Order: sequence, then structure tokens, then C-alpha cells
Amino acid sequence: MVVLFDLGDFNWEALLISTGIIILKVIGIFIAFAIVKAIGNKVLERTFSRLMKREEISQGRALTLQKLAENILSYALIFILVASLFSIFGLSVASLIAGAGIVGLAIGFGAQGLVSDVVTGFFLLLEKQIDVNDYVTVGAMDGIVESVGLRTTQIRSFNGTLNYIPNREITSVSNHSRGNMRALVDIGISYDDNIDKAIEVMQRACDLVAAENPVIADGPNVIGVQAFGSSEVVLRVIARTENGEQWAVERQLRKAIKEAFDANGIEIPFPHQVLIQKNSENQGQSFGQA
Repeated sequence: MVVLFDLGDFNWEALLISTGIIILKVIGIFIAFAIVKAIGNKVLERTFSRLMKREEISQGRALTLQKLAENILSYALIFILVASLFSIFGLSVASLIAGAGIVGLAIGFGAQGLVSDVVTGFFLLLEKQIDVNDYVTVGAMDGIVESVGLRTTQIRSFNGTLNYIPNREITSVSNHSRGNMRALVDIGISYDDNIDKAIEVMQRACDLVAAENPVIADGPNVIGVQAFGSSEVVLRVIARTENGEQWAVERQLRKAIKEAFDANGIEIPFPHQVLIQKNSENQGQSFGQA
């Protein structure tokens, strides 16, 4: 027996209406998601800005917690979004959770790295090992922390590269932004120059730099002869500066010391090459005479 369906009797109008309603609901949910996320991020930003103004928390710590809160908010909103889409298509949230549990059980053994990331990220935040804008060394990588999340930490290298490091790979951290930093400058003078005079000239130049630069916390001080090079005597200068200012202070010190040496006739030596040119004609004659 063959059963034929008459498409002419099908209620196309009801189908189009129900489909249109579903599409509108989906669009509305995505719009609501975007609005709530934008408002939530704005509220978090204002909240942590007020904390920084009241000096209840450091700027780096506030930015770190703000990034983390935004991350958690995004995850929560994504779950609500998926649950809302499930309800539109007639699926209950309970089935979503049950399905998530089954999937989680299935991939649990393969997700150990993710769990390790979250646990390590939690302790990084709890122990305040790093904060946003800190200058850190993680393994063989140097850079500035831009974000600390539950799964990854973002560090921007000095060449501009943004590195995403899984938290489980952060086994050791050197934080260079806790306390004053050291500015170190080595300057070479000629072996023919008077060392005591050179140290005196360098110290006067360092004192002028310290008087003009408020970011210098201690020094600069000429500590004396550091090494004997192939063509120079190396003198060392050390200062303590505010975080992140050590490189600028080093550049300023090199410039000031070079100008002071020029004004006092002290030579900064450079490598010399001795070129011996042999005359092939004379060489041939000498061989002939020999």
C-alpha cells in the first residue's frame, strides 16, 4: 500500500511563523548576551578603578583580578547562552548538564592538562606571584605580563610578540618588578689614563644625573675597577631605580659619562687593528738573495 501526502494540505504558514519566532528568539539571545557582557565588563572596570583610586589595592593586582573576573563572567554567560538555546529547541537544562557530565567523564582522562592549568593559575593568583604589568622571566622567556587567567598567562616579549603560556608550564617565575631595580653601566678607559681622575669625573657626572632624575632611588655610585680588557680598564657604575626605569637610567648615564670624559680629555678606547703589508717584489728579492 502506498501512502501519499498532499503537500497542499500542509500548514506552511504556521511553519514559517514558528521558524521566524525561533530565529527572532535566537537573535534576541545573542543580542542580550552581547549587551550583558559589555555592561558586566564596564561594571568590573569601574569597580576596580575605584579600588585603585582608594589605594585599597595596587594597580597591577587590580588589573589582574579584573582580567580574571572578566574571564569568569565570559564563561558564565556562555553557559547561560547555550542553556537558553537548548530551551528554545525543546531541550532542558538538566539534559545539558547530564550530557556535559557524560562528555566530561569521557574526556576526563584527556583533560588532565586543563585541570592542571586551572589549579596552577589559582595558586599563581592566590600567592600573588605575578600581576599584570610585571616584568617577569618564565623559563627562558622575558616580558611584561598582560593577563593572568585560569588557563593561560599572556606575556608580551620586548619585541612585541604576545605569548600564550599554559599555566601548567609555569614551573618557575622570576619577578623583576618587586622592589627597586638595578641599573648597571660598565665604561672602559685607556690604560694610559689616570684611574682616580676618571672615577672622580664619572662620579660628578653620576651626581648630576641623580639630581635631575627623580626615578633614581639610590646612587649612582662608581664602585671602581671591574675588569681589565684587551685595550681598556673597565669601571663600573651601579644605581637603584624604580621598576621599569633601569634601562632609561643606564642610557642617560652612558651619555653623561661620555660627555664628561670628552670634556676632561679621557679616552674611551676602541679596538685597534695593525695592518702589515708586504711588498711581493722585495719579498721575492729577499728569497733570491737567500
